[in-house]
Amino acid sequence: MRIRYPIALSAAVALAFATAASGQLVDTVFADYQAEVDGAVERGLAYLASIQAEDGSFGKSYGKSSGVVALVGMAFLSKGHLPGTGVYGTNVNRCIDYVLGQAQPNGLLTRGRGNETMYAHNIATLFLTEVSGMLDPGRQRDVDEASSRALRLILDAQAVPKSARNRGGWRYRPDSTDSDVSCSGWALMALKSARLNGARVPDEAIDAAVAYLLRHYDAGKGGFGYTSPQAKNTLAGCGLLCLELTGYHGDPRTYKTGDYILETMTGVAAASHQYYGNYYNAQATFQLGGKYWETYAGWMYPHYLPLQRADGAWPGRKYGDAYTTAMVLLSMTVPYRQLPIYQRDETVDEE
Repeated sequence: MRIRYPIALSAAVALAFATAASGQLVDTVFADYQAEVDGAVERGLAYLASIQAEDGSFGKSYGKSSGVVALVGMAFLSKGHLPGTGVYGTNVNRCIDYVLGQAQPNGLLTRGRGNETMYAHNIATLFLTEVSGMLDPGRQRDVDEASSRALRLILDAQAVPKSARNRGGWRYRPDSTDSDVSCSGWALMALKSARLNGARVPDEAIDAAVAYLLRHYDAGKGGFGYTSPQAKNTLAGCGLLCLELTGYHGDPRTYKTGDYILETMTGVAAASHQYYGNYYNAQATFQLGGKYWETYAGWMYPHYLPLQRADGAWPGRKYGDAYTTAMVLLSMTVPYRQLPIYQRDETVDEE
């Protein structure tokens, strides 16, 4: 099956999202930090632009991962910098071209191996679906083709025969017979983004992924586990965001998970995957709205803003500065609402 992208619809959706951030920002806590966040974001983007190679990558090791390049590309988009235009238009195009250049004949958007494979692929697919509709005709055709194959691979990887516990999810490789919540969250994000941009993603795939996540919901604590229901503070936002994006807003489990995030958020800063955990917590609490976003933002901004270096980077140990900086920027720019996946029902703060 081919995933179809209606280009006219994609362009209309992109135009709506490109203008969304011009509206009034009503989040009280964000308003208190907006001037400081604006400056930090621009310094972070300038840093990322300064270290990007001509081929679109960002240095050695993980800086050559299509997943990291995709995250950086989305960081530029998250502040309204579009491909091919403005101060960072060339940088965004380089990110797109690098991801497209990593595509393999089977649709896999990475040349990496091992545990990175499906993570990089899912994130790269998310990037292409988010940028679709903002492109020149040539790149749009290439992105449509690559996205179609990439989404097909995600669906095929989900359909690999698995045990009852693992059914509906994803893990490290396209042929993995097990699953984990972390990798599955990125895959579901890519599918949801593609659907928002007009791709015909089967309902059954979304439903199976949500069912997988709910089997890993810790009903006692309200969090989500990795390969079991034992809650981990870096995965609560992942599970909550996926529920919010798939129609579960208002479900009692979402508020219980929101409470768990607020109870454990300071501990995320000491976790080995803190930047991933913070990214998902920021997105998830923004979707949940009200006290959840206000409280989380009130902790996140004063914690992470002072950690930025003078050169604009947030230092990364294991995965590198490009990854860490992109993840912090994506977390901080959620209220700008520039990326399709960041949109929310504006009645959430009235509840």
